[in-house]
Amino acid sequence: MTGTLPLLRFLLRRERRGLPLWLLGATLLVLVQSGQSQNLYGTAEALQRLRQTIGSNSAVIAMSGPTGLLASIGGEIVFEIFAFASIVVALMSMFLVGRHTRADEESGRAELIRSARVGRHAPLAAALVLAGTADVVAGLLVFAVAAGTGLPVAGSALFGAGIAGVGLVFAALTAIAAQVFESTRAVYGSVALLLGAAFALRAAGDVSNGAMAWASPIGWGQRAYPYSENRWWPVLLAVAVSALLATAAVALLARRDFGAGLVPPRPGRPSASPLLRNPYALAWRLHRGALAGWTAGLALLGVAYGSIGDSIAQYVRDNPEIAQFLPGGADDVVNSYLALTTGLSALLAAAYGVSSVLRVRSEETTGRAEVVLAGPTSRWAWLAGQLSVALAGAAITLTAFGLGFGIAYGMAVSDAGQVPRLIGVALAYLPAVWLVIAVTVLAVGWLPRPAAAVAWAVVAYCAVIALFADSFDLPGWSRRASPFVHTPRVPLDDLSLPPLLTLILIAAALIAAGYAGLRRRDVGI
Repeated sequence: MTGTLPLLRFLLRRERRGLPLWLLGATLLVLVQSGQSQNLYGTAEALQRLRQTIGSNSAVIAMSGPTGLLASIGGEIVFEIFAFASIVVALMSMFLVGRHTRADEESGRAELIRSARVGRHAPLAAALVLAGTADVVAGLLVFAVAAGTGLPVAGSALFGAGIAGVGLVFAALTAIAAQVFESTRAVYGSVALLLGAAFALRAAGDVSNGAMAWASPIGWGQRAYPYSENRWWPVLLAVAVSALLATAAVALLARRDFGAGLVPPRPGRPSASPLLRNPYALAWRLHRGALAGWTAGLALLGVAYGSIGDSIAQYVRDNPEIAQFLPGGADDVVNSYLALTTGLSALLAAAYGVSSVLRVRSEETTGRAEVVLAGPTSRWAWLAGQLSVALAGAAITLTAFGLGFGIAYGMAVSDAGQVPRLIGVALAYLPAVWLVIAVTVLAVGWLPRPAAAVAWAVVAYCAVIALFADSFDLPGWSRRASPFVHTPRVPLDDLSLPPLLTLILIAAALIAAGYAGLRRRDVGI
């Protein structure tokens, strides 16, 4: 463990910009939900109507949590936001541990660190301490926000502890994955799969007898029942499991070689396939796993949203205050719901596009781009290959969402025509998604070092405008800076081509400018 504390200070310095944004995101989710829920369901009568409406809706329960949380207004807030805040904190923990363990080994940074007076276990220990500290801070912020908005202190403390417990579990799971797999992408992919499984198990348990939810760390936190039963032992269970997993990660570290994983990568073919003889095919081969995962995730999200589409009108009639959060108000509830959920899913498609374009930068920094460009491949062909995946992949993910949405909603209302209709609705947001991707290309071309921060800041800004613009009463000019504001809110509004064509033209100009920047600078700088 020699050198753990100096290394921890170094990691804190590296995360001084990104980590506060993760913490702010989790805190804002709870803050906004607490304010909205207390405004909507602050009376016993309103809370009773909500229990009657949700109690028989399996889709809402699967998306949120067990109905036992609805016994109090604090529990209703936990019901609405706990799973999603937990996902944010779990992803934060995954990236913190993965970036400072396996990613550092893969890039060679860990070898430089290990050449100093640093013990073999110090990088892993420092990464776990960093993630654990971040999880505790996230829990404290959730506690402060919940208690500060008038909720009981005891329940708020348990609420924050439950969020922190989920983060601790996934930090330890990432530490194990970093010992098992040799590539950073495999580590992130496996942990993301476990996170999805945790959400699915929790959902399946909540709509059945509850047994399956106990296999999920998210389910443990919800079944602490803050603000009603206030059970602390599920949180202690999360802490104990985290400690056991962290111990296992340390033990596995001693059983592998530096830079290697316990599971060796599959050897490649002796000669490349004819399908890999151009940069486009290579790019699609490299991105196929991520694209498949995002496509499946958005398709499932579409199914979840579509399954409750037929009951949204009754839900708003029972809870008329909800109409103020729909873009079309109470006049056209169903189409307002379709427009709102599709717009939010378009943000996820934009996040996929950003992560895909940022692969260009990672290929540069790892030296793989130099190998490709050393052959008869121009910078434009190389960039175009990567960009083809981002642009077409965004269209594929939106189509998958529309397909899942259309199938589920069409089955609910017995109308097969909803499938092509909702695929078209989803694709209406494609130009805005492409514009976000184009901004990322521009950043990679001219600002390569802070490109990731710039790109994710744009996604975060668009998300804040979509989710919180009305709550925070943001000025009009700030809203117009988001490309999604200029997209017609179909099917609530009529489809208008001029704004979509304008977005496409701006995106094309930004992509051309990004390529100009890439052409003028050295690769890998």
